[in-house]
Amino acid sequence: MSTVTTRPDSLERTEIHDILRNDRRRRVIESLCEQDEPLSVRELSETIATAETGERPAPRNVRQSVYVSLHQTHLPKLEELDVVGYDDETKEITLAAAVDDVTVYMEVVPENDISWAEFYLGLGVLGLLLVAAHSLGVPTVSAVDAAVWTTAVLVAFVVSATYHLATQSPAFTERLSRLR
Repeated sequence: MSTVTTRPDSLERTEIHDILRNDRRRRVIESLCEQDEPLSVRELSETIATAETGERPAPRNVRQSVYVSLHQTHLPKLEELDVVGYDDETKEITLAAAVDDVTVYMEVVPENDISWAEFYLGLGVLGLLLVAAHSLGVPTVSAVDAAVWTTAVLVAFVVSATYHLATQSPAFTERLSRLR
């Protein structure tokens, strides 16, 4: 399996796996992806400490431990790999260019749900079944022109892919908003 990227200087798979194998680094990315604005190290450490302990607010010693590990270890590593950016003046953390290389591997599918890959496979199979049913003369399906069925399936693919990109990729959403 190869890494899917849009940047010529994309992260290596080993770097991506190194980022994702650490819970705190994953939570940094998840927290920033959920926000439409930068977060301070303090806000981020409180969010992660709450997630780790399940307590709101998390105990002070846990918040402090998370703060120190973010400040000394995780954020410098993520910044070095261009996954996050840190503004020394405002003390805020933002997502950076390489975040898309990482988030593509972070899709979490709830227990009774399907993944995007399964959804696209199902949509493709539906399209093939419609074409086959039309060719075999199935009454309801053959009453509609094959071009209409094909167009409907292709439109469903485009709408689904656009929604998928908009919900999974902050960079895509940013580019889309610039076009408006």
